[in-house]
Amino acid sequence: QVQLVESGGGLVQPGGSLRLSCAASGFTFSNYAMSWYRQAPGKERELVAEITSTSLTTNYAGSVKGRFTISRDNAKNTVYLQMNNLKPEDTAVYYCYAWRNRYASFWGQGTQVTVGS
Repeated sequence: QVQLVESGGGLVQPGGSLRLSCAASGFTFSNYAMSWYRQAPGKERELVAEITSTSLTTNYAGSVKGRFTISRDNAKNTVYLQMNNLKPEDTAVYYCYAWRNRYASFWGQGTQVTVGS
């Protein structure tokens, strides 16, 4: 059974940091590119960051570049998103996404990140 389980979300003040984790099981994690997406209320889901299967390449949305860092540990079947200098506009549900090809892709259930006082 394929599972992507996100954790690490919560309430944080502006300027604070959070580290999201996504634990994968039920598939060969090291064969998949991994991404983090987010969806704010009333907005479409958007790509935040992505990383290739071997961590060779990463890519970030312009709004988070320099503040967020995506990484992965293939030995632990886990992908991370380190989020620093958080802003209120980062408030959203954050989703983990695994992609290998059009026939093999999976979503996590999401974790809420709220930035505010």
